[in-house]
Amino acid sequence: MNILAAVSQAVGEIGLVAPTSLIGSTDAGTIQLLAIAQGAAATLAQEFEWQALTKQFSFNIVSYVGTGSTTSGSTTVTLTAPPTTTLDTTFQLSGVGIPQGTYVVTQVGTTVTLSQPATATGSGVALTFGKTKYALPTDYTRLISRTGYDKSRRWAVAGPASAQEWEWLQSSYISTGPRIRYRIFGGYIQTWPVIATGDLISFEYLSNGWAIDASTGAGKSSFTADTDTYVWPDRLMQLAVKWRYLNQRGFDATSAYDEYQRIFDIAKATDADAPTLSMGGAQGTVLLNIQNIPDSGYGLT
Repeated sequence: MNILAAVSQAVGEIGLVAPTSLIGSTDAGTIQLLAIAQGAAATLAQEFEWQALTKQFSFNIVSYVGTGSTTSGSTTVTLTAPPTTTLDTTFQLSGVGIPQGTYVVTQVGTTVTLSQPATATGSGVALTFGKTKYALPTDYTRLISRTGYDKSRRWAVAGPASAQEWEWLQSSYISTGPRIRYRIFGGYIQTWPVIATGDLISFEYLSNGWAIDASTGAGKSSFTADTDTYVWPDRLMQLAVKWRYLNQRGFDATSAYDEYQRIFDIAKATDADAPTLSMGGAQGTVLLNIQNIPDSGYGLT
């Protein structure tokens, strides 16, 4: 069912004449109905991790490893050769004489300007420029908790780091370890520390593409055509519009809201599969556990 049909069903139950079109209408009542539908859908998208809106976001760590000359007290580093990767403000630098949390400001040829001055003078210094700020997907709303993994090392990514922990990582003498840490900050997913391995990092996130274009199947964050559909059950969309319209018009919306909540609970419960809960305690899901033991034989001959 498209959004026009859903709104028509909702207002029909109230006893109103259904609109012939939503998008582009100049009728005040229809404009309000469209606004209510847009707001209801945007709220529904945030209230549950709908499986249709759950996506995977993966990226490889980008880095450039080279050598260069540093001067104590100077923010300029001269590289031995031009980098194969374009260095910008999303890159950090690590190496002897380079303070923690030092970012690239600009790069012109073999000359790189840094956010902090070097603390030592040297030539032929091994330097690693690691990209530590990665743009979020354009349809990003939020990450799904505990889904971040370094697939190359098969380790969970540690985080999200708090603001206090992030400053500690950026400033302390000992702040690195075997696992990659992350933080959502400044419109980026930021990683720590600087590494040069090209690890594949992956997260699951919630998309804002709850409106589906009928002609292309692409998701978008608002209804722009009467034929647009949505990712949740039709009845839930109808009731979301119905109770909000009654409430906005000053009518008693209690019954409509109660029905909406019942359908919302059912929709959440049936949207995706769920594990069976055990009163005897949770079983492990990795390594050796009862799920990995055969019914007989135990591998013996």
